[in-house]
Amino acid sequence: MRRFVILALLYVGVQLMLPLGEQGHGSEALVTFGFLILAAYTVGELTVRLGLPKIVGYLFAGMAFGPSSLSAVSATAIGRLAPVSDLAIALIAFLAGAELRWRDLRVSGSKLVRMLGCELLLSLLGIAGLLVALHRWIPFLADAPAAKSAAFIVLFSTIAIAHSPSVTVALLSETGARGTVAKSTLGIVLLSDVAVVVLFTVSQTLARTIAPPAGAATLPSPGLVVWEIAGALLVGGAIGLIVALYLRLVHRELMLFTMLVTLFGAAIAQATHVEILLTLMTAGFVAENVSHSERSEAMRSALERSAAPVFVVFFALAGAQIAIREVMSALPIVLPIAIVRALGIWLGIGIGARWTRAEAVEQRYVWMGLVSQAGVAIGLVTLVSSLYPEAGASMRTLLLSLIAVNQIAGPVLFRRALVRSGEVDVTAAPDVVSRPAPAVSLDSTG
Repeated sequence: MRRFVILALLYVGVQLMLPLGEQGHGSEALVTFGFLILAAYTVGELTVRLGLPKIVGYLFAGMAFGPSSLSAVSATAIGRLAPVSDLAIALIAFLAGAELRWRDLRVSGSKLVRMLGCELLLSLLGIAGLLVALHRWIPFLADAPAAKSAAFIVLFSTIAIAHSPSVTVALLSETGARGTVAKSTLGIVLLSDVAVVVLFTVSQTLARTIAPPAGAATLPSPGLVVWEIAGALLVGGAIGLIVALYLRLVHRELMLFTMLVTLFGAAIAQATHVEILLTLMTAGFVAENVSHSERSEAMRSALERSAAPVFVVFFALAGAQIAIREVMSALPIVLPIAIVRALGIWLGIGIGARWTRAEAVEQRYVWMGLVSQAGVAIGLVTLVSSLYPEAGASMRTLLLSLIAVNQIAGPVLFRRALVRSGEVDVTAAPDVVSRPAPAVSLDSTG
C-alpha cells in the first residue's frame, strides 16, 4: 500500500510540475527523467513481490504513465530523452561483451555454439515462416511491396530470436544455482548476444540495400558492408585495449571513466561508420579478457552502478512508447509468434544437445532458460524504428509486446527448470534470495 501511495503522490506531483517544465524550454525532459526513475523503480519493486523481474515493472511503469494511458510522460519529453536510449543501448552492448570470458569459452564453447546455432536457426526459420503466413494481418507487412516485406521479415525475425542475459544472471544470483543447466544456459545467452548483433548487422545492411529508408541517397557498397562489421571488430578491439591499459596503469575513477568510454566509443563508431553495438561489445570483450580479473570485475561493477538509472529510464521509455490499445489488438499475432519461438528454442536445443552428446538434464531443461527477452532486443527495436520510422512504429509495438510476453513467462520457466533439474532446492529457494549467491562460471569443473 505504501508504494501505491508513493506512485499516486509522484503522479500528482509531476502533473503539477509539467506545466512549469513546458515553459522552461526543455526542462520538461528533466522533470520526466526524474519522475521515470522514481516511478519505474517503485513499480519494479512491486513486480518483484509478484515474482517478476524488475525490468517488467519498468516497462509496465512506462506503459501506465505514457501518452497512451495516464499521460504523465508526453510524446515531446520522450523525443527529448532519445539520447538516454542511445546511451543505454551502448551500455548494454559493452556490458554484454564484458560478460564473455575467453577461458570459459575454451572449455565448453564448441558445445554451446552448436546448441545455440541449432536453436537460433530453427527459431529464425519458424518465426519468418509464421510472418509470411500471417502477413495480411501484420500492419508493417500488409501493404508493403514484396522486397520491402522480405526485408522487414528478416529484421523482425532477427530481433525476435534474441535472449536476455540480464534476466538469466539475475535469476542465477537469486537462486544460487551452479549446476549444469545453469552454466549451459548462461553460456548460451551470453554467446547469443554476439550472434544476434552480428546477424542484425548483416540483416540491417541487406534491408537498407533491398528497401532503402526514406531519404537514403545511395545504397551501401559491398566494401562498406564489410567495413561495418570488420571495422567494428578493429575499432572495438582498439577501444578495449585502451580500457585494459587504463585499468592496468591507472585504475581510478572507474565509474566516470567507463561511462565516458561508452559515450566516446559510440561516437567513434558513428564517426568511422562501423556498427555501434558490435563495436562496443567487442570493446567490452577485449577489456574483460586482457585486463586482470579483479580490475575488470571492478570495472563492470562501476559501470553497472553508473548505468542503473539510465537502464531504469530506458526500459520505462520503451514501455511509454507502447500504445496499449495496439498491444491488446496485437496479442492474437504476438501469442502465436511467442509459441513458435518457444517451440523453435525447444527443438533446436534438443537437436543441438543430442548432437554434442550433452547431459540429459541439458537436453530437457536448458531451453526453458532461453525464453526471456530484454536488453539487446529492445535496443535493436529502437534502431529499426529509427531506420524505418513509419513501419518501425508498428514493428516496435509488435516486438515490445512479444518481449513483454516472453519477459513474464521466461523467468517462471527458467526457475522451474532449475528446480526440476535439482539445481535449486524448492524448500530453500525463498531463503536463498536473502544471501549472497556464489559466482557462476561456465567451467564445469568450477
